[in-house]
Amino acid sequence: MTTDAAGAAGPWLVVGLGNPGPGYAMNRHNVGFMVADLLAERMGGRFKRAGRAQAQVVEGRIGPPGPGNRRVVVAKPMSYMNLSGGPVNALREFYKVPAERVVAIHDELDIDYGTLRLKLGGGDNGHNGLKSLTQAFGREYHRVRFGIGRPPGRMQVADFVLKDFSSVERKELDYFVDRAADAVECLVIEGLERAQGTYNS
Repeated sequence: MTTDAAGAAGPWLVVGLGNPGPGYAMNRHNVGFMVADLLAERMGGRFKRAGRAQAQVVEGRIGPPGPGNRRVVVAKPMSYMNLSGGPVNALREFYKVPAERVVAIHDELDIDYGTLRLKLGGGDNGHNGLKSLTQAFGREYHRVRFGIGRPPGRMQVADFVLKDFSSVERKELDYFVDRAADAVECLVIEGLERAQGTYNS
């Protein structure tokens, strides 16, 4: 699918998945929030509460000046991860965004740390945030999957994703978050196929 016709029709909704509150800020599960924060910074905007929706949003444009750029709403649900679908669907309906112009940025256990995979549709692979989104408006939305790797030893998955990135991981975290933000911009401006060819490493 190309974005040209769809992009001209209305905004894209780019959603970083995570848990609200400072105690979760550096958790592996919150990498979607980290990418959303960087995208908002690049757009020169600040997050604000989105009316009745339980979310924070920044509205703006990404891409070069002129017809090639796209109108985008970057959002962070302020519910907990497993309840993300309600706030995201409320935003989707308010901004009249079809599911195929929604981009969810999330952590992914089954991919090595820092590796990206972009796709349209598919299952939730046990990810509670994706499960909630799919229950709210179906599975045909884009995903930017940010690899965090598997938990070491016998550590439970729930404990692993709710721990902060390690000191070793943090040395490269800014680079990987920056690359994920680049991937989102490429997806929205140039389409999924181009973004996959460039960023699916």
